[in-house]
Amino acid sequence: MNERVKFIARYLQNDEPFSAVCEAVGVSRKTGYKWVERYEAGGVAALVDRSRAPQSHPHAVAAEIVELILAARRRHPRWGPRKLLVVLKRQQPTRAWPVASTLGDILRKHGLVRRRRRHRCSAPYGERLADYAAPNAIWCADFKGHFPVGEARCHPLTIMDGFSRYLLRCQALPRPLSGPVQDVFVAAFREFGLPRSIRTDNGAPFSTLAPGGLSRLAVWWIRLGIRPERILPGRPDQNGRHERMHSTLKAETARPPRASWRAQQRCFDAFRHEYNHERPHEALAYATPASQYHPSQRAYPRPLPEPEYPGHFRVERAYPNGVISFRETQWYLSNCLAGELVGLEEVDDNRWTVYFGPIALGVLDARGAKARGARHFGLLVRADGAITSRRRRRAH
Repeated sequence: MNERVKFIARYLQNDEPFSAVCEAVGVSRKTGYKWVERYEAGGVAALVDRSRAPQSHPHAVAAEIVELILAARRRHPRWGPRKLLVVLKRQQPTRAWPVASTLGDILRKHGLVRRRRRHRCSAPYGERLADYAAPNAIWCADFKGHFPVGEARCHPLTIMDGFSRYLLRCQALPRPLSGPVQDVFVAAFREFGLPRSIRTDNGAPFSTLAPGGLSRLAVWWIRLGIRPERILPGRPDQNGRHERMHSTLKAETARPPRASWRAQQRCFDAFRHEYNHERPHEALAYATPASQYHPSQRAYPRPLPEPEYPGHFRVERAYPNGVISFRETQWYLSNCLAGELVGLEEVDDNRWTVYFGPIALGVLDARGAKARGARHFGLLVRADGAITSRRRRRAH
């Protein structure tokens, strides 16, 4: 832009031939005349680069069709491109309508839709979900959608035995944090014993973005000998019996919510007693959940046991920052594993699979670290193919 302004200034001085002015700035006479015409038509502002996009396109959507699409969207602001396309074709079947993706582009261009925020998901659960074979084989846990109670919001934590549908806990919590959730599980374990597995969704505090989807709560369960199971994202049907219970819970305890926190918890307790001991359950041949459930024979242990690994595993204890030192390299696993014992199983030369309890976290690839010239840090390739953050080893 500065060179073009200098060219125009030199041209306006009219001290030398036009070809000499063009030669001095390294442009052709055709380009020089183009800049002069633009300057005379619009001043210095007209010298900026213009778009090289074509003025028209043979496959562009006609302006009339665009207006019909925008009008339909304004009438139905919550309808997406596919629904709008069906309605428009129904109203004018003889007109050539664009495809749904083009409708989405038109709506996005005119600011009528927002691009969805991309959510990072935890590592998918790689094992097959277990069957509800007997009482305490699988406990289901989840948070029912929060709702206002007084001046706070209530997050009901529910725990249910998957086989008998026995509702073990329905506890009102102010926030879904790991500490209060663990306290509720401790009370349930002391009263009913330990299950074999606990099935949850992929939300906090049950799962994180750490390798294996581990959270501090899941690490605690594994040390207790409980396998954490997680359903696939967007598949609540994999925990369908628990979701069905939530529908009944919401209808009978949260519509409307109670006036105080204590009143809401009393309502939850009354619902739990009725649900377990009085309400016939169709899936149980109209028996009550209490008639089908019995506590587990596995008592809640004290102290907390360490995870056990096969004899051919190499066992390492993670540092307080979630790092293990192995083969002159430090590998960052997760802060959730601070101070925990992990097992390493060699799969081939210089490659080890890392386990915490029965959960495979990823692979340590020493060959890849050498190829990058990394002696002081390594990258853990997670089981889903992602790579953890790298941490440099501190000087000793």
